[in-house]
Amino acid sequence: MTDTAFSSSVDAIWRSESARIIASLTRIMRDVGLAEDLAQDTLLIALERWPLSGIPDNPGAWLMTTAKRRAIDLIRRNKLRDRKYEELGYELNTLDKPDFDDALDDHIGDDLLRLIFITCHPILSADARVTLTLRLLGGLTTEEIAKAYLISESTVAQRITRAKRTLSEARVPFEVPPKAELTSRLSSVLEVIYLMFNEGYSASKGDVWLRPQLCEEALRIGRTLAGIVPDEPEVHGLVALMEIQASRFKARVDSTGEPILLMDQNRALWDELLISRGLAALNRAERLGVDLGPYSLQAAITACHAQARTASETDWVRISALYEALSQIMPTPIVELNRAVALSMAYGPEIGLEIVDTLLSEPSLKNYHLLPSVRGDFLMKLGRFDEAYLEFQRAAALAGNVREQELLLKRAEECAKR
Repeated sequence: MTDTAFSSSVDAIWRSESARIIASLTRIMRDVGLAEDLAQDTLLIALERWPLSGIPDNPGAWLMTTAKRRAIDLIRRNKLRDRKYEELGYELNTLDKPDFDDALDDHIGDDLLRLIFITCHPILSADARVTLTLRLLGGLTTEEIAKAYLISESTVAQRITRAKRTLSEARVPFEVPPKAELTSRLSSVLEVIYLMFNEGYSASKGDVWLRPQLCEEALRIGRTLAGIVPDEPEVHGLVALMEIQASRFKARVDSTGEPILLMDQNRALWDELLISRGLAALNRAERLGVDLGPYSLQAAITACHAQARTASETDWVRISALYEALSQIMPTPIVELNRAVALSMAYGPEIGLEIVDTLLSEPSLKNYHLLPSVRGDFLMKLGRFDEAYLEFQRAAALAGNVREQELLLKRAEECAKR
Protein backbone atom coordinates (compact mmCIF):
# COMPACT_ATOMS: atom_id res chain seq x y z
CA MET A 1 0.00 0.00 0.00
CA THR A 2 1.38 3.41 -0.93
CA ASP A 3 1.85 6.11 1.69
CA THR A 4 -1.02 8.10 0.16
CA ALA A 5 -3.35 5.10 0.17
CA PHE A 6 -2.36 4.27 3.74
CA SER A 7 -3.02 7.83 4.91
CA SER A 8 -6.39 7.87 3.16
CA SER A 9 -7.37 4.56 4.74
CA VAL A 10 -6.39 5.65 8.23
CA ASP A 11 -8.20 8.97 7.78
CA ALA A 12 -11.38 7.18 6.71
CA ILE A 13 -11.16 4.75 9.63
CA TRP A 14 -10.57 7.54 12.12
CA ARG A 15 -13.46 9.64 10.86
CA SER A 16 -15.72 6.61 11.17
CA GLU A 17 -14.62 5.50 14.64
CA SER A 18 -13.40 8.59 16.52
CA ALA A 19 -16.81 9.70 17.83
CA ARG A 20 -17.53 6.29 19.32
CA ILE A 21 -14.10 6.14 20.92
CA ILE A 22 -14.40 9.63 22.41
CA ALA A 23 -17.89 8.87 23.70
CA SER A 24 -16.71 5.65 25.34
CA LEU A 25 -13.69 7.35 26.88
CA THR A 26 -15.89 10.17 28.19
CA ARG A 27 -18.03 7.60 30.01
CA ILE A 28 -14.87 6.21 31.61
CA MET A 29 -13.01 9.44 32.40
CA ARG A 30 -15.98 11.82 32.86
CA ASP A 31 -13.92 14.51 31.13
CA VAL A 32 -14.60 15.22 27.47
CA GLY A 33 -11.34 17.11 26.91
CA LEU A 34 -9.29 14.32 28.44
CA ALA A 35 -11.25 11.79 26.39
CA GLU A 36 -10.34 13.55 23.15
CA ASP A 37 -6.68 13.75 24.19
CA LEU A 38 -6.64 10.00 24.85
CA ALA A 39 -8.33 9.36 21.53
CA GLN A 40 -5.70 11.42 19.72
CA ASP A 41 -2.97 9.46 21.56
CA THR A 42 -4.58 6.29 20.25
CA LEU A 43 -4.47 7.62 16.70
CA LEU A 44 -0.76 8.39 17.07
CA ILE A 45 -0.11 4.84 18.29
CA ALA A 46 -1.94 3.50 15.23
CA LEU A 47 0.10 5.72 12.93
CA GLU A 48 3.29 4.33 14.51
CA ARG A 49 2.34 0.64 14.49
CA TRP A 50 0.13 0.08 11.47
CA PRO A 51 2.77 0.90 8.82
CA LEU A 52 4.77 -2.03 10.25
CA SER A 53 2.02 -4.49 11.19
CA GLY A 54 -0.58 -3.52 8.62
CA ILE A 55 -4.06 -2.18 9.26
CA PRO A 56 -5.93 -4.67 11.50
CA ASP A 57 -8.86 -6.67 10.15
CA ASN A 58 -11.08 -4.85 12.63
CA PRO A 59 -9.43 -1.43 13.03
CA GLY A 60 -12.33 -0.02 15.03
CA ALA A 61 -11.97 -2.75 17.67
CA TRP A 62 -8.20 -2.23 17.74
CA LEU A 63 -8.59 1.51 18.29
CA MET A 64 -11.27 1.06 20.95
CA THR A 65 -9.22 -1.51 22.87
CA THR A 66 -6.06 0.57 22.68
CA ALA A 67 -7.91 3.72 23.75
CA LYS A 68 -9.42 2.02 26.80
CA ARG A 69 -6.03 0.62 27.76
CA ARG A 70 -4.64 4.14 27.59
CA ALA A 71 -7.46 5.29 29.86
CA ILE A 72 -6.74 2.52 32.36
CA ASP A 73 -3.05 3.36 32.32
CA LEU A 74 -3.88 6.96 33.09
CA ILE A 75 -6.21 5.95 35.91
CA ARG A 76 -3.48 3.74 37.36
CA ARG A 77 -0.98 6.57 37.21
CA ASN A 78 -3.41 8.87 38.95
CA LYS A 79 -3.99 6.24 41.64
CA LEU A 80 -7.75 6.21 41.43
CA ARG A 81 -9.72 3.77 43.55
CA ASP A 82 -8.87 0.09 43.13
CA ARG A 83 -12.54 -0.70 42.73
CA LYS A 84 -12.87 1.67 39.78
CA TYR A 85 -9.80 0.17 38.17
CA GLU A 86 -11.15 -3.39 38.59
CA GLU A 87 -14.43 -2.36 36.97
CA LEU A 88 -12.61 -0.86 34.01
CA GLY A 89 -10.34 -3.90 33.74
CA TYR A 90 -13.37 -6.16 33.57
CA GLU A 91 -14.91 -3.95 30.90
CA LEU A 92 -11.70 -4.08 28.86
CA ASN A 93 -11.72 -7.89 28.96
CA THR A 94 -15.06 -7.91 27.18
CA LEU A 95 -13.66 -6.09 24.14
CA ASP A 96 -12.35 -9.09 22.19
CA LYS A 97 -15.29 -8.87 19.80
CA PRO A 98 -16.85 -5.47 20.39
CA ASP A 99 -20.20 -4.70 18.84
CA PHE A 100 -20.57 -0.98 18.26
CA ASP A 101 -24.24 -1.33 17.35
CA ASP A 102 -25.51 -3.06 20.49
CA ALA A 103 -29.16 -2.42 21.19
CA LEU A 104 -29.89 0.21 23.82
CA ASP A 105 -30.04 -1.44 27.24
CA ASP A 106 -32.35 1.24 28.61
CA HIS A 107 -34.35 4.20 27.34
CA ILE A 108 -31.25 6.23 26.59
CA GLY A 109 -28.34 3.79 26.76
CA ASP A 110 -26.24 5.34 24.02
CA ASP A 111 -22.83 6.81 24.72
CA LEU A 112 -22.92 8.96 21.60
CA LEU A 113 -26.26 10.47 22.53
CA ARG A 114 -25.07 11.16 26.07
CA LEU A 115 -22.00 12.84 24.63
CA ILE A 116 -24.04 15.06 22.33
CA PHE A 117 -26.05 16.35 25.28
CA ILE A 118 -22.86 17.02 27.23
CA THR A 119 -21.42 19.07 24.41
CA CYS A 120 -24.74 20.91 24.15
CA HIS A 121 -24.82 21.75 27.85
CA PRO A 122 -26.25 25.23 28.60
CA ILE A 123 -23.09 26.15 30.46
CA LEU A 124 -21.59 26.66 26.98
CA SER A 125 -22.56 29.35 24.51
CA ALA A 126 -24.75 28.23 21.62
CA ASP A 127 -21.85 28.54 19.15
CA ALA A 128 -19.54 26.56 21.40
CA ARG A 129 -22.08 23.74 21.77
CA VAL A 130 -22.39 23.27 18.04
CA THR A 131 -18.67 23.61 17.36
CA LEU A 132 -17.56 21.17 20.06
CA THR A 133 -20.12 18.54 19.11
CA LEU A 134 -19.15 18.72 15.46
CA ARG A 135 -15.56 18.28 16.50
CA LEU A 136 -16.09 15.38 18.92
CA LEU A 137 -19.00 13.50 17.36
CA GLY A 138 -18.62 14.48 13.73
CA GLY A 139 -14.85 14.20 13.62
CA LEU A 140 -14.72 17.46 11.65
CA THR A 141 -11.52 19.46 11.58
CA THR A 142 -11.46 23.12 12.56
CA GLU A 143 -11.24 23.98 8.86
CA GLU A 144 -14.36 21.98 8.03
CA ILE A 145 -16.34 23.51 10.90
CA ALA A 146 -15.21 26.98 9.87
CA LYS A 147 -16.43 26.34 6.34
CA ALA A 148 -19.76 24.99 7.55
CA TYR A 149 -20.31 28.08 9.68
CA LEU A 150 -18.59 30.61 7.43
CA ILE A 151 -16.25 31.75 10.23
CA SER A 152 -12.48 31.75 10.71
CA GLU A 153 -10.50 28.69 11.76
CA SER A 154 -8.94 30.57 14.68
CA THR A 155 -12.41 31.33 16.03
CA VAL A 156 -13.34 27.66 15.84
CA ALA A 157 -10.14 26.57 17.59
CA GLN A 158 -10.67 29.06 20.41
CA ARG A 159 -14.27 27.92 20.90
CA ILE A 160 -13.23 24.28 21.13
CA THR A 161 -10.46 24.94 23.64
CA ARG A 162 -12.64 27.13 25.85
CA ALA A 163 -15.58 24.73 25.68
CA LYS A 164 -13.56 21.69 26.76
CA ARG A 165 -12.02 23.64 29.60
CA THR A 166 -15.42 24.88 30.76
CA LEU A 167 -16.93 21.39 30.74
CA SER A 168 -13.95 19.98 32.63
CA GLU A 169 -14.00 22.67 35.30
CA ALA A 170 -17.77 22.35 35.76
CA ARG A 171 -17.56 18.53 35.97
CA VAL A 172 -20.58 18.18 33.70
CA PRO A 173 -22.09 14.70 34.30
CA PHE A 174 -22.15 12.09 31.55
CA GLU A 175 -25.92 11.82 31.29
CA VAL A 176 -28.93 12.91 29.31
CA PRO A 177 -30.59 15.93 30.97
CA PRO A 178 -33.79 15.49 32.96
CA LYS A 179 -37.02 16.08 31.08
CA ALA A 180 -37.39 19.62 32.47
CA GLU A 181 -34.13 20.66 30.76
CA LEU A 182 -34.49 18.60 27.62
CA THR A 183 -36.51 21.01 25.49
CA SER A 184 -34.27 24.00 26.13
CA ARG A 185 -31.24 22.06 24.95
CA LEU A 186 -32.91 20.37 22.03
CA SER A 187 -32.53 23.11 19.40
CA SER A 188 -28.74 23.13 19.56
CA VAL A 189 -28.69 19.32 19.50
CA LEU A 190 -30.78 19.33 16.32
CA GLU A 191 -28.51 21.92 14.74
CA VAL A 192 -25.47 19.80 15.48
CA ILE A 193 -27.04 16.68 13.99
CA TYR A 194 -28.09 18.67 10.93
CA LEU A 195 -24.62 20.08 10.29
CA MET A 196 -23.07 16.68 10.88
CA PHE A 197 -25.35 15.17 8.23
CA ASN A 198 -24.65 18.02 5.80
CA GLU A 199 -20.90 17.52 6.07
CA GLY A 200 -21.38 13.88 5.10
CA TYR A 201 -23.88 14.72 2.37
CA SER A 202 -21.63 17.28 0.65
CA ALA A 203 -18.13 17.03 2.08
CA SER A 204 -16.50 20.43 2.33
CA LYS A 205 -12.99 19.03 1.97
CA GLY A 206 -11.10 16.14 0.44
CA ASP A 207 -11.34 14.18 -2.79
CA VAL A 208 -14.70 12.50 -2.19
CA TRP A 209 -18.04 14.28 -2.26
CA LEU A 210 -19.91 11.94 0.09
CA ARG A 211 -19.01 10.73 3.57
CA PRO A 212 -21.83 8.21 4.11
CA GLN A 213 -20.66 7.16 7.58
CA LEU A 214 -21.14 10.67 8.90
CA CYS A 215 -24.64 10.85 7.42
CA GLU A 216 -25.53 7.43 8.79
CA GLU A 217 -24.31 8.43 12.26
CA ALA A 218 -26.31 11.67 12.19
CA LEU A 219 -29.40 9.80 11.00
CA ARG A 220 -28.94 7.13 13.67
CA ILE A 221 -28.69 9.73 16.41
CA GLY A 222 -31.68 11.58 14.97
CA ARG A 223 -33.81 8.43 14.93
CA THR A 224 -32.80 7.62 18.49
CA LEU A 225 -33.65 11.13 19.59
CA ALA A 226 -37.06 10.88 17.91
CA GLY A 227 -37.75 7.80 20.00
CA ILE A 228 -36.79 9.62 23.18
CA VAL A 229 -38.80 12.80 22.57
CA PRO A 230 -41.63 11.58 20.32
CA ASP A 231 -43.78 14.67 20.88
CA GLU A 232 -41.24 17.16 19.49
CA PRO A 233 -42.26 17.97 15.88
CA GLU A 234 -38.90 19.39 14.82
CA VAL A 235 -37.09 16.20 15.79
CA HIS A 236 -39.31 14.32 13.34
CA GLY A 237 -38.86 17.13 10.82
CA LEU A 238 -35.10 16.77 10.95
CA VAL A 239 -35.29 12.99 10.67
CA ALA A 240 -37.59 13.39 7.66
CA LEU A 241 -35.15 15.78 6.02
CA MET A 242 -32.21 13.41 6.53
CA GLU A 243 -34.13 10.29 5.45
CA ILE A 244 -35.23 11.84 2.16
CA GLN A 245 -31.83 13.35 1.38
CA ALA A 246 -30.10 10.06 2.22
CA SER A 247 -32.36 8.34 -0.28
CA ARG A 248 -30.40 10.02 -3.10
CA PHE A 249 -26.98 8.63 -2.19
CA LYS A 250 -26.70 6.10 -5.02
CA ALA A 251 -27.68 8.72 -7.59
CA ARG A 252 -25.49 11.59 -6.34
CA VAL A 253 -22.18 10.36 -7.84
CA ASP A 254 -21.27 8.33 -10.91
CA SER A 255 -19.01 5.27 -11.03
CA THR A 256 -15.91 7.48 -10.85
CA GLY A 257 -17.16 9.48 -7.88
CA GLU A 258 -18.04 12.57 -9.93
CA PRO A 259 -20.99 14.52 -8.47
CA ILE A 260 -24.34 14.41 -10.28
CA LEU A 261 -26.57 17.43 -9.73
CA LEU A 262 -30.12 16.90 -8.45
CA MET A 263 -31.88 17.67 -11.74
CA ASP A 264 -29.62 15.24 -13.62
CA GLN A 265 -29.94 12.30 -11.23
CA ASN A 266 -31.44 8.94 -12.18
CA ARG A 267 -34.45 8.91 -9.87
CA ALA A 268 -34.87 5.18 -10.28
CA LEU A 269 -31.80 4.89 -8.03
CA TRP A 270 -33.41 6.82 -5.20
CA ASP A 271 -34.13 4.60 -2.19
CA GLU A 272 -37.90 4.24 -1.92
CA LEU A 273 -37.72 2.85 1.61
CA LEU A 274 -35.87 5.91 2.89
CA ILE A 275 -38.29 8.19 1.03
CA SER A 276 -41.30 6.47 2.60
CA ARG A 277 -39.70 6.69 6.03
CA GLY A 278 -38.99 10.35 5.46
CA LEU A 279 -42.52 11.12 4.34
CA ALA A 280 -43.88 9.28 7.38
CA ALA A 281 -41.64 11.32 9.70
CA LEU A 282 -42.74 14.53 7.96
CA ASN A 283 -46.36 13.50 8.47
CA ARG A 284 -45.71 13.03 12.19
CA ALA A 285 -44.11 16.47 12.38
CA GLU A 286 -47.09 18.05 10.61
CA ARG A 287 -49.55 16.33 12.97
CA LEU A 288 -47.64 17.49 16.06
CA GLY A 289 -46.90 21.09 15.05
CA VAL A 290 -49.28 23.98 14.49
CA ASP A 291 -46.74 25.71 12.25
CA LEU A 292 -43.86 23.95 10.55
CA GLY A 293 -40.42 24.75 11.96
CA PRO A 294 -37.22 25.16 9.92
CA TYR A 295 -36.38 21.45 9.66
CA SER A 296 -39.92 20.44 8.83
CA LEU A 297 -40.08 23.12 6.12
CA GLN A 298 -36.83 21.89 4.61
CA ALA A 299 -38.17 18.34 4.78
CA ALA A 300 -41.30 19.49 2.94
CA ILE A 301 -39.05 20.95 0.24
CA THR A 302 -37.13 17.68 -0.15
CA ALA A 303 -40.46 15.85 -0.24
CA CYS A 304 -41.47 17.89 -3.30
CA HIS A 305 -38.41 16.54 -5.11
CA ALA A 306 -38.95 12.99 -3.85
CA GLN A 307 -42.55 12.92 -5.03
CA ALA A 308 -41.74 14.17 -8.55
CA ARG A 309 -41.34 11.21 -10.89
CA THR A 310 -39.13 13.26 -13.20
CA ALA A 311 -37.18 16.49 -12.77
CA SER A 312 -39.59 18.30 -15.08
CA GLU A 313 -42.53 17.44 -12.83
CA THR A 314 -41.00 19.16 -9.79
CA ASP A 315 -43.43 21.63 -8.20
CA TRP A 316 -41.12 24.64 -8.09
CA VAL A 317 -43.96 27.03 -7.29
CA ARG A 318 -44.67 25.14 -4.06
CA ILE A 319 -40.94 24.90 -3.30
CA SER A 320 -40.64 28.68 -3.76
CA ALA A 321 -43.52 29.19 -1.32
CA LEU A 322 -41.90 26.87 1.21
CA TYR A 323 -38.61 28.78 0.93
CA GLU A 324 -40.50 32.02 1.46
CA ALA A 325 -41.96 30.57 4.67
CA LEU A 326 -38.51 29.34 5.69
CA SER A 327 -36.98 32.77 5.12
CA GLN A 328 -39.52 34.27 7.52
CA ILE A 329 -38.39 32.12 10.46
CA MET A 330 -34.75 31.63 9.40
CA PRO A 331 -33.72 34.78 7.49
CA THR A 332 -30.15 33.81 6.57
CA PRO A 333 -28.18 34.58 3.39
CA ILE A 334 -27.95 30.87 2.53
CA VAL A 335 -31.72 30.43 2.76
CA GLU A 336 -32.10 33.47 0.51
CA LEU A 337 -29.66 31.95 -1.97
CA ASN A 338 -31.70 28.74 -2.06
CA ARG A 339 -34.90 30.76 -2.45
CA ALA A 340 -33.34 32.46 -5.48
CA VAL A 341 -32.72 29.05 -7.06
CA ALA A 342 -36.30 27.95 -6.45
CA LEU A 343 -37.74 31.18 -7.87
CA SER A 344 -35.50 30.91 -10.94
CA MET A 345 -36.80 27.42 -11.61
CA ALA A 346 -40.41 28.52 -11.14
CA TYR A 347 -40.33 31.91 -12.88
CA GLY A 348 -37.07 32.23 -14.81
CA PRO A 349 -33.34 32.89 -14.21
CA GLU A 350 -33.79 36.68 -14.38
CA ILE A 351 -35.62 36.68 -11.03
CA GLY A 352 -33.02 34.42 -9.45
CA LEU A 353 -30.16 36.61 -10.69
CA GLU A 354 -31.82 39.71 -9.28
CA ILE A 355 -31.95 38.17 -5.81
CA VAL A 356 -28.43 36.76 -5.99
CA ASP A 357 -27.00 40.13 -6.96
CA THR A 358 -28.34 41.57 -3.70
CA LEU A 359 -26.23 38.96 -1.84
CA LEU A 360 -22.91 39.86 -3.48
CA SER A 361 -22.04 42.33 -0.73
CA GLU A 362 -23.03 39.96 2.08
CA PRO A 363 -19.86 39.51 4.23
CA SER A 364 -20.69 35.97 5.35
CA LEU A 365 -20.90 34.80 1.73
CA LYS A 366 -17.65 36.40 0.62
CA ASN A 367 -15.83 33.05 0.43
CA TYR A 368 -18.88 30.83 -0.04
CA HIS A 369 -18.35 28.97 -3.31
CA LEU A 370 -22.03 28.30 -3.98
CA LEU A 371 -22.78 32.01 -4.42
CA PRO A 372 -20.71 32.38 -7.64
CA SER A 373 -21.75 28.84 -8.63
CA VAL A 374 -25.45 29.74 -8.50
CA ARG A 375 -24.83 33.08 -10.17
CA GLY A 376 -22.88 31.34 -12.92
CA ASP A 377 -25.77 28.96 -13.50
CA PHE A 378 -28.22 31.86 -13.91
CA LEU A 379 -25.89 33.69 -16.28
CA MET A 380 -25.36 30.54 -18.32
CA LYS A 381 -29.12 30.05 -18.72
CA LEU A 382 -29.39 33.66 -19.83
CA GLY A 383 -26.76 33.12 -22.51
CA ARG A 384 -24.17 35.35 -20.80
CA PHE A 385 -21.45 32.73 -21.15
CA ASP A 386 -18.36 34.92 -20.66
CA GLU A 387 -19.67 36.16 -17.30
CA ALA A 388 -20.79 32.66 -16.32
CA TYR A 389 -17.30 31.32 -17.12
CA LEU A 390 -15.72 33.75 -14.66
CA GLU A 391 -18.25 32.88 -11.94
CA PHE A 392 -17.64 29.14 -12.27
CA GLN A 393 -13.88 29.71 -12.19
CA ARG A 394 -14.25 31.75 -9.01
CA ALA A 395 -16.51 29.13 -7.45
CA ALA A 396 -13.97 26.40 -8.21
CA ALA A 397 -11.20 28.43 -6.59
CA LEU A 398 -13.29 28.79 -3.41
CA ALA A 399 -14.51 25.18 -3.21
CA GLY A 400 -12.60 22.99 -0.76
CA ASN A 401 -13.76 19.65 -2.14
CA VAL A 402 -11.77 18.29 -5.09
CA ARG A 403 -14.79 16.66 -6.74
CA GLU A 404 -16.80 19.85 -6.51
CA GLN A 405 -13.90 21.83 -7.95
CA GLU A 406 -13.77 19.46 -10.93
CA LEU A 407 -17.52 19.82 -11.51
CA LEU A 408 -17.33 23.62 -11.43
CA LEU A 409 -14.35 23.72 -13.78
CA LYS A 410 -16.21 21.45 -16.15
CA ARG A 411 -19.12 23.87 -16.20
CA ALA A 412 -16.68 26.72 -16.85
CA GLU A 413 -15.30 24.80 -19.84
CA GLU A 414 -18.83 24.36 -21.19
CA CYS A 415 -19.27 28.15 -21.11
CA ALA A 416 -15.89 28.68 -22.81
CA LYS A 417 -17.03 26.52 -25.74
CA ARG A 418 -20.16 28.62 -26.41
